[in-house]
Amino acid sequence: MPELPEVEVVRRGLERWVAHRTVADVEVLHPRAVRRHVAGADDFAHRLKGRHVGAPRRRGKYLWLPLEETNQSVVAHLGMSGQLLVQPQEAPDEKHLRVRIRFADTLGTELRFVDQRTFGALSLHDNTPDGLPDVIAHIARDPLDPLFDDEAFHLALRRRRTTIKRALLDQTLISGVGNIYADEALWRARLHYERPTAGFTRPRTAELLGHIRDVMNAALSVGGTSFDSLYVNVNGESGYFDRSLDAYGREDLPCRRCGTPMRRRPWMNRSSYFCPKCQRPPRPVGPGRS
Repeated sequence: MPELPEVEVVRRGLERWVAHRTVADVEVLHPRAVRRHVAGADDFAHRLKGRHVGAPRRRGKYLWLPLEETNQSVVAHLGMSGQLLVQPQEAPDEKHLRVRIRFADTLGTELRFVDQRTFGALSLHDNTPDGLPDVIAHIARDPLDPLFDDEAFHLALRRRRTTIKRALLDQTLISGVGNIYADEALWRARLHYERPTAGFTRPRTAELLGHIRDVMNAALSVGGTSFDSLYVNVNGESGYFDRSLDAYGREDLPCRRCGTPMRRRPWMNRSSYFCPKCQRPPRPVGPGRS
């Protein structure tokens, strides 16, 4: 699934091509694409018609389009294959086109939600006083958010008493980090994914946060990570960070730091990639030790 860099690339594209336009019409071509909108497809289309789209916003992996002059937003959950594409009105329909949004202007482009696997969805939600859609109000700030509190994260990390990769993927603790960028940041920090969080010092937490921010900014600079055609930006272009990955997907390839073959281990229905020399596993806690 797309992580923070990929979603931010899409947000920036929407900000350029969709923000401050007025919705003329909405066509829902597959009901599953709006299944999270409980009132149904017709209600979804009716409520968007005539509304002005505000500047797109993001928190972690979650993206939404505020509707100006209302207290509601359209939340875009991209899932594994969802794409928000800005296309010329005359462009042929994509095979898996699910929702079409037309605008009341002469720019000649429309917003399309394309989703091959129909795991993604668009839905309309009320906003909290902070401007967050209520459905994602529980999601923590992400490490690129200027208001992200490093000290609060450190304290919460130690209290959580879990392992570091589980903590990084906990979107109520820190948002936007998924499997790919967790593995990349842990490799850079020389931390094994099963390292207990209770023993993290402030300098260690600060170092890890620095690596998370560095790897995400590096991915952003090249449009994110694309392993296939399912993740693209609003113009249908793939990102290129997969060419710069140091850990994820590099099983049996030499570690770029020490040359040791990288390993992959099954982990929570996913995979973890790591260097067995640079990222040594934590020592088992024996009887009577803590």
